[in-house]
Formats: sequence, C-alpha cells, structure tokens
Amino acid sequence: MDPCQDFLSYLQVERRASAHTLDAYRRDLAALAGWAGEAGVGIEALASEQLRQFIASEHRRSLSPKSLQRRLSACRSFYQWLLKNGRIQTNPAAALRAPRAPRKLPQVLDADEAVQLVELPTDAPLGLRDRALLELFYSSGLRLSELCALRWRDLDFAAGVVNVLGKGGKQRRVPVGSHARRALEEWRVNSGGQPALPVFPGRGGAPISQRAVQIRIKQLAQRQGLFKHVHPHMLRHSFASHILESSGDLRGVQELLGHADISTTQIYTHLDFQHLAKVYDAAHPRAKRKGQGGSEPLAG
Repeated sequence: MDPCQDFLSYLQVERRASAHTLDAYRRDLAALAGWAGEAGVGIEALASEQLRQFIASEHRRSLSPKSLQRRLSACRSFYQWLLKNGRIQTNPAAALRAPRAPRKLPQVLDADEAVQLVELPTDAPLGLRDRALLELFYSSGLRLSELCALRWRDLDFAAGVVNVLGKGGKQRRVPVGSHARRALEEWRVNSGGQPALPVFPGRGGAPISQRAVQIRIKQLAQRQGLFKHVHPHMLRHSFASHILESSGDLRGVQELLGHADISTTQIYTHLDFQHLAKVYDAAHPRAKRKGQGGSEPLAG
C-alpha cells in the first residue's frame, strides 16, 4: 500500500480538502518520496535527522522559505496521520523547523478604487451578472471557491445574509450589503434563478469556473480604469482591511472571513497600521518628513 496515496485519500474524503490543497500535498510528498528513494530508505522509516537532511537539500535547491515551510507542514501532517493510524511509533517531523518566510502584506484596493470597480454599467452584455458578482465579493469577502459554489438557496434576502460552505466543510453566515442585495436581486430576476441553481452559472448550467472568474475580474478592472493586478483575493483582502479599519474588531473580521486561526487574520492589522501611519505623517504638525529638512533636534 502506498502511504502517500492513502494519506491523500484521507485528506480528500474525510477532511474535504480542496483540489488546490491536494495538489500541493501531492507535490510535497512526491518530493519527499523521491529523496527517500534516492537515499534507499522507505518513507515510513525516515528519522528526524534524515528529514532535516531532506529540508536542507531542498534549501540548497534554492526553494524559498515559504515553500520550505509548506513542504515541512505537509511532512508534519503526513507523519502525524501515520502515527495516529499506528503505522509509525513517533512523528519524525514534529520538532523540525523551516526558515521563517518574510510575511508579505496583501495588496488591497482603497475604498474609492473598490467603488470604481463594482459600479459597473449594467446595460452591457452580462452587466447584471458582473455587477452582482463584484458587489458580493466586496460586500461579503468570500473566497473564490465559495462564490463559485453558491446556489440561490444559500442567499437569504430577507435576513440579508449568505450561507457559505468554507474550508474543511465549515459553514458560516456572512452579511450581504444593501448594494449587493439589490444587484443580486436584479440578476436573479434576469437569469430566472431557482433555489437549486448556481448563482453564477458557467457553460452548460454548471457553476462558473474559478479561472473564468479570475479572467473576468481582470478584464472588468481594466475596463473600469484600474490598472492594478486586480484578482478575486484582492477583493477579499480589501473587504477585510476596510472592515477592520472602520471597526477595529479583529475577532469579528476573523469570523467573517472564516479563518480558523486568528493569526491568519492579524496580517490585516499591519495594513491598518500602514494606513494610520500615513494619516499621522500627513496630518500631525510634529511628524518628521524625509526630504523636508531632515530630523528636528531634540529639545534640551
């Protein structure tokens, strides 16, 4: 029996991992299995020191710290699963650490740019659909996979919420803003939306593909005069940043985004601080500005 394939089947069936996650784990475990084969050791027999050698060899191949972290995370999960199922006695990856990757702040649209993007003319071909899609993205901060999977029955127009099936099969309810509700209602009437049908159908009536949405948003951003690299996750980032900036409620933003760990949400506090720092530097009479005479001397 192939332990890697058994583990991937577990992730797919029991953990309901996404296709993207499965592909990443498959690549990481294939790299580990390849290295173990060259070393003449079975993947279930690798010791901690050998796993350190594997990570070191990946580092020498110039794999980025972020990729190394993901690869090691896959190893930890894999060996933890083997341990839980009695196929090994100890987890050789438990104490291993990868180099820390610098955290890259997500790019966002400011509030004016977001409005510029979502306020599409609705008289164009697919204008009602595109307006509803963009408004919902920015209103509710959905993941791309969540938006593509939506059915009309998931929307509660009376309550102003959408029921979302997120990562790991976890459900959450997210508010839908008034502009998004109006756009969705217009699109439902125009498209003849029925409860079981996809909100955003693609070819043959199946849910629209994630790739089609990515391409369409890029096109719409350019049409609206936004020449940034606008993509679905940027709208999710913008939603989170703008909500946090207005409310300061990190836990609330965590719930809205469906993050299991608040440390994932905390990156938006850095974005908020950047905004506050710019406001301070522009407005405070004693703020120091580079190129304007340098630093003031300290008073004695």
